[in-house]
Amino acid sequence: MQKVESQTAGGRHLSDAWQSAVTVVQEAMPPHVPANAHAMTIVVEFPPGDPGTPPHRHTGPAFGYVMDGEMVFEIEGEPARVVRAGEAFWEPGGDVIHYQDGNHRTDVPVRFVVTMFCEPGRPMLTLVDDDELARRADARKRHGTVA
Repeated sequence: MQKVESQTAGGRHLSDAWQSAVTVVQEAMPPHVPANAHAMTIVVEFPPGDPGTPPHRHTGPAFGYVMDGEMVFEIEGEPARVVRAGEAFWEPGGDVIHYQDGNHRTDVPVRFVVTMFCEPGRPMLTLVDDDELARRADARKRHGTVA
């Protein structure tokens, strides 16, 4: 970030802290956002060892940040990975299945914030049934183990 000279407003010194206060934790090419979508920001907290939300999908993209603990994150087409406190994640939404968002740790809770863009008139989260999971099993990447 380029340094900008100190300024004054009405004779009072303005802080320069804003010039180094921002840390980029995630950048993504904007995925499809449903027409007339509304944004919703939620905080999710799972107790130690909790498997999280069953396989589901969102009507639009979701962007998240882990505040405390460690989350196992798995979406269709990508292997499961651990997202730790201070790290970000995102998913495109739409037809993509979100398999896991559970707590990777058995000794501490996980807490994360998610901002999602929801299609009007549809729920922000829809569970995926076992029949669909079986039909789409070949799209699930299960490479290695989550560390």
